Amino acid sequence: MKSQYRVVVIGGGVVGASVLYHLAKLGWTDVVMLERRRLASGSSWHAAGGIHALNGDPNMAALQAYTIDLLSKIEEESGQNIGLHMTGGLSLAGTPDRWEWLQSNYRIFQSIGIEDCELLTPEEAQKRCPIMSTDGILGAMWADREGYIDTTGTVQAYATAARKRGAEYYENTKVESLTQTADGWIVKTDKGDITCEHVVNAAGLWAKQVGRMAGIELPVSPLKHHYLVTDTVPEVAAADFEMPMTVDLEGFTYMRQDQKGVLVGIYEVDHEHWAMDGAPWNYGEELFQEQMDRIENELTLGFARYPAIENVGIKTWVNGAFTFSPDGNPLVGPVPGKRGYWSACAVMAGFLQGGGVGKTLAEWMIEGEPEADAWSMDVARYGAYAENRQYIRETTGQFYSRRFVMTYPNEQLPAGRPLKMAPAHDAMTAAGARWGVSWDLETPLYFAPEGFVEAPTLRRTNAHDIVAAECKTVREGVGLLDITGFSRFEVTGPNAESWLNRIMATKLPAPGRARLAVMLSESGRLKGDLTLLNWGPDASGTPRYWIMGSYYLRAWHMRWFNDHMAEGVTIQDLGEDMCGFALVGPDSRKVIEKTTEDAVGALPFMGCMRADIGLTRAHVARMSVTGEMGFEMNCRMGDHVALRRTLLAAGEEFGIREVGFNALLSLRLEKSFGIWNAEFTQDRTPGMTGMDRWIAWDKGDFIGREAALAERDGSGPAQQIVTLEIDAGDADASGYEPVWQAGKKVGFVTSGGYGHSLGKSFALAMVDAAAGAPGTDLSVHVVGVERAAKVVPPSPYDPDGKAMRG
Repeated sequence: MKSQYRVVVIGGGVVGASVLYHLAKLGWTDVVMLERRRLASGSSWHAAGGIHALNGDPNMAALQAYTIDLLSKIEEESGQNIGLHMTGGLSLAGTPDRWEWLQSNYRIFQSIGIEDCELLTPEEAQKRCPIMSTDGILGAMWADREGYIDTTGTVQAYATAARKRGAEYYENTKVESLTQTADGWIVKTDKGDITCEHVVNAAGLWAKQVGRMAGIELPVSPLKHHYLVTDTVPEVAAADFEMPMTVDLEGFTYMRQDQKGVLVGIYEVDHEHWAMDGAPWNYGEELFQEQMDRIENELTLGFARYPAIENVGIKTWVNGAFTFSPDGNPLVGPVPGKRGYWSACAVMAGFLQGGGVGKTLAEWMIEGEPEADAWSMDVARYGAYAENRQYIRETTGQFYSRRFVMTYPNEQLPAGRPLKMAPAHDAMTAAGARWGVSWDLETPLYFAPEGFVEAPTLRRTNAHDIVAAECKTVREGVGLLDITGFSRFEVTGPNAESWLNRIMATKLPAPGRARLAVMLSESGRLKGDLTLLNWGPDASGTPRYWIMGSYYLRAWHMRWFNDHMAEGVTIQDLGEDMCGFALVGPDSRKVIEKTTEDAVGALPFMGCMRADIGLTRAHVARMSVTGEMGFEMNCRMGDHVALRRTLLAAGEEFGIREVGFNALLSLRLEKSFGIWNAEFTQDRTPGMTGMDRWIAWDKGDFIGREAALAERDGSGPAQQIVTLEIDAGDADASGYEPVWQAGKKVGFVTSGGYGHSLGKSFALAMVDAAAGAPGTDLSVHVVGVERAAKVVPPSPYDPDGKAMRG
């Protein structure tokens, strides 16, 4: 073992071995993996080893698909038998909603390129898995690329393939501490010190401790998980094919063949945490005693689903720990504020997702960004709030217990909430606010009468008419929207303008003006759709700008800003200090003019100024994403309650009404306004998304300029965002549904919903350029049913933008 490497990977499980392999595959061979005991110790050795395609998050499903395709290649490259059994797999639906969900996901899989699936009747499913009962089953989805592997052999295969490419790994080498230096890190081990540029925390059950070595609190916790292996099952032994991997979604179990018996795993509703501060250092290949009282209900359902196992013995019980994040997805990427420290943790389905995690992290480290959009597993999707122990306990437990529970698109889950609330939260609650959550913040979805309860559904909800009324208010009168849920960064300093010109692809606004701002990566792909506001110089003549964007991207954007920071620039996240309200609608000017003696009503579209609104000193901007006239007022947290009272009192004669973000999402679709993580993602370009119209091509150099120019001056993007009008029934497209033209897949929906003002169902979609002309007839699957659709010109409502500029 050398005393210096470029990268040290801590942890010799499947994730660490995959990271090591992918780093070497991409050309970095001066890399080493350190394992405190032996490869696959911890969680990897006792994992059930199942591989399956289904995941409710399309990005994670694509990650899993990559891993599944990689496994046979790793086996061949390493020469190590991984015990790959590609049996195919079934996902069973036992309720009408679940069956609709499976049908919808079958189409979503088509959108992301997974073509080896099919829908089956209960009878067809039983032919493929004859040991199961079809009682209560309404249908199933089959996937060819499902099965199981030998877990220890697979870890060894990744590590061996990495070593063949020039990487190193060492067992029985414990990392004892980490020290950050100006150039990287010192990794102290029980075999000596190692200096390196990058450290990767792939420590699994010990991720918490390895994070704390660097002063980091990762939001992870281990939970216990049961599975059993039966003795020989006569029906299995007599079959001339292997039983497929089978997931009983309503029964909380998964099943696969194991020799001549079966393995049945359980996601217990009655979850149990273990070692929340990380596993003991001497823990390795131990298991816990099975806890029959905790799994009784799920076990009963499992034996009922597979009657063939009722009269055979149980050969082995496994009750072991796996590490989970609050939403169950991995925590991957560069940790904000710790240059050279990378997370590859909380990969609870390591053998299913580990290949994709390794690829993502290696690309990120070597090339500066991953090929695919990594937001679903980016460590920066959480902030300091997620370090709270109770938050971790509630959210990881909620995810575990709901692993196979149906979650509806409109369903609000309670764990870890409410955490942060705007000062006027209680007053808005009294006024009927129903709340969602963005990052750590409660945000109003809509305002409902007392006693109203929204029913979970895959279709339009019973809140449909409430949201329609709020949309009508905004289109015809004036609505009041809490905008605490926008991010705000203040940029100051003598070099603020030169830095902003470098980091933004957009021309900077003049003092007293705002401008939509595009931010690109070095490869010319999107890093932000933001709003840049120039408040004018301060008393010393120093420029003072704000960057506003999506609240839940605060840590993600701040990491990017800090990674590209320059001398003479100061940037501050104002998210804990500032909040505000927006007046939206044709009467918004009349309302605001009643509250101030300043010339706020005379602000031009995209103008901004500091003004007194009643007794509140506010930063006011004339803009709105609703397509109507709007004024956004930003104030200190302590002024939030007073500002709300002032605006409601001033708007009373105009019938002012508080509105929520559900109305905003409907209104923006009618304007063809895209949003981040739907139309705008970090694997798309300005040309694909229409964001190129905001780029200042002549302003000089900026990050991503060369790549953006190449796109502009080339043959153009192969796909583009268009607006679709859909002949929908009682459900609307929401995202990732396939778009078809005469039976050929030509794209997918990025977001959708009902346009209450126009009384039509709309969607924004990424389609092949040849299918994007207005008037083109297409079709879209909505909740599994094919619906006619047509490309319409952008901004179906007020295409000339007269309302918001008036």
